[in-house]
Amino acid sequence: MSIEKIVQSVNSRAEALTHASDNIWEYAETAFVEHKSMEELCGLLESEGFKVEKGIGGVETAFSGTYGSGKPVIGLLGEYDSLFGLSQVAGVTHKEWYKEGMPGHGCGHNLLGVGSLAAAFAVKDYLKETGASGTVVYFGCPGEEGGSGKAFMAREGVFDCLDAAITWHPGSINAASATSSLANIQVKFKFFGVSAHAAGDPYNGRSALDAVELLNVGVQFLREHIIPEARVHYAITNTGGLSPNVVQPVAEVLYLCRAPKNKQAQEIYEWVIDIAKGAALMTHTRMEYEFIKACSNVVNNVTLEEALYENLKKVPLPEYTAEETALAAEYQKTAPAPIDLAEKYVDGGPDVVAFLKEHQGGPLNSFVLPYFPSGKAMGGSTDVGDVSWVCPTAQINAATLAADTPGHSWQIVAQGKSTVAHKGMLYAGEVMAATVIDLMRDPELLEKAKAEHKDRVGPDGYICPIPKGVKPQPIK
Repeated sequence: MSIEKIVQSVNSRAEALTHASDNIWEYAETAFVEHKSMEELCGLLESEGFKVEKGIGGVETAFSGTYGSGKPVIGLLGEYDSLFGLSQVAGVTHKEWYKEGMPGHGCGHNLLGVGSLAAAFAVKDYLKETGASGTVVYFGCPGEEGGSGKAFMAREGVFDCLDAAITWHPGSINAASATSSLANIQVKFKFFGVSAHAAGDPYNGRSALDAVELLNVGVQFLREHIIPEARVHYAITNTGGLSPNVVQPVAEVLYLCRAPKNKQAQEIYEWVIDIAKGAALMTHTRMEYEFIKACSNVVNNVTLEEALYENLKKVPLPEYTAEETALAAEYQKTAPAPIDLAEKYVDGGPDVVAFLKEHQGGPLNSFVLPYFPSGKAMGGSTDVGDVSWVCPTAQINAATLAADTPGHSWQIVAQGKSTVAHKGMLYAGEVMAATVIDLMRDPELLEKAKAEHKDRVGPDGYICPIPKGVKPQPIK
């Protein structure tokens, strides 16, 4: 199937795909409660003749859609969850609530899920047209934002059937993602004290809030003694009440420990638990902790990344109108700071730096970043990492946003239904479809990717960082 036919296949469904993406933008459902979004995507899969299975891996809003038969089996990963507190009117260049205090798609997952769906449909057309052996599986993966849905799915063996997996992420640049990610562990601490009148008999009270504050102080001192790439974040989720004249008997805090490798994240997590135990001892309170979720670092696969890069160059880039460019320029003005791509990707060497110095600067990055294998951990985390431990996995970024757009922001939500976003989403689908078809047509390419994966993962293989018995939790 030629690039031209892949583009034609995706474009023939463009109206239905963009409609679905806009609907999911409207639903703006958070981790593990994405019921409407799931039904939207499943409905499209069923209309295209895919066999749909819901609730896979014991995750209520996870699902799969399968088409074809035989080997190889290639997965396409889709996400569709949103972020708390980021509701925003679409199409305006200022902060304005759409539904005050409600969630919004501040990471573009309304586009992500549908872009991967576009790829699945184009691969279906290839299999139907050629009668070739091969199976494409679209995986609906909930709860990427703070839930690690793919890690729960991987723990239950959902991805074990795959020979390889491909995905993408919306952003402000077109590139084959060559970075790893930070593994992380999320844990909730709850302290139990004794209430008392804060003026009349404070000596009879034991403050759970004091314990939370001492835990936080202890972790501040910990930061000096962990590797520079590690991160530890917290949110106090229960301060014990609204009355300062009562010694707070209960308080809770949520912690997220990140590091480039699973083992490093585990070590920090265990250290934070020790600090929490110390805080309880110091305050004569009782402490309980609950493992919430975790995800693994990404195992890069240069073979797949190079294959994606070649198709990023082959598939025609979106063309933008004067109106789209002008609107992107207005969004660019709202960015807190310009992003110097030449500085950001300096590890790519002088040729990459020279390319970026020549091409960056406009309101839309309408070029493909030259590929270079990095392997460095980006600042954030993704549960794509857990899939990458199970099978060869790679992803691309596609430009759906104005240059310099900050992450997890109202600006992303505002641009989520734009024609620029739609064009980037469809382009991503075309690139991924072309790469999946390459893997189906070229056994040597797939075997090379699998050999690289085996070497990078090592003899122990995938060990899920989420213990058995821990279940997915909607974020409250």
